[in-house]
Amino acid sequence: MIGILGGMGTQAGLDFCNKLAVLNRGKIDQEYPLFLLYNKSNIPGRPESIGLHARELSNKSTNKASKEKYNRVLKSLLVGCKLLEKNKCKFIVIPCNTAHYWFDDLQKKINIPIINMPKEVFKFTKKKCKKNTKVGLLATEGTLKTRVYKKFFEKDYQLIEPSQKLQKSSVNKAIKFVKMGNVKAAAKAIKPAIDSLVKMKCKKIILGCTELPIAIFAFKSFKKVKSSKVFLDPNLVLAHSAMVKHKY
Repeated sequence: MIGILGGMGTQAGLDFCNKLAVLNRGKIDQEYPLFLLYNKSNIPGRPESIGLHARELSNKSTNKASKEKYNRVLKSLLVGCKLLEKNKCKFIVIPCNTAHYWFDDLQKKINIPIINMPKEVFKFTKKKCKKNTKVGLLATEGTLKTRVYKKFFEKDYQLIEPSQKLQKSSVNKAIKFVKMGNVKAAAKAIKPAIDSLVKMKCKKIILGCTELPIAIFAFKSFKKVKSSKVFLDPNLVLAHSAMVKHKY
């Protein structure tokens, strides 16, 4: 059984479950994958908890308040993973990019594997793109600061981020709109950031916040999501990886 730690945000967790089901559609109920979703929506805000901590880590100094914020999120994530572990899940997936900042500390305390979403996206990209290709990254400021994608991509690809101005006026707004349930506004808000990365000749664009595929693909068919030649959807990649692991 696949353990899914969701709630970061709730729409993103449900989006992952939907993709998992559609990718592995059965003719009868019993042919669908077994999974347990824990929609743990009370996990403290990830970007707010890591912004300061990430900056201080880069300076090799971390104050007590920052450590407490980091550990508060870690403790909440751990409670979620332990529940999934206790309920006999074979492994865990976390459909939240920013939460992977806690991945190493979390995995040390859990006895079943956690699939690393950014790592799976990197492995998928290697199959699709030549080395040194420009790859765009749209994500929360927390994901960008903590380099959860850059640490995998920096040796093989040119990872391009939007300007600070577009991050605030386009990406952050789009993420916020999805969380509020205003998908049409989110789709409009994210367009300038996408246009900027395309103009910079990015061959692929990672939708590195699980709210962003909802903004871009909400009114399109699943077939178009799968066949996208520009966008890399981490939730979709993670769903593929989960099913491969589930079968073995």
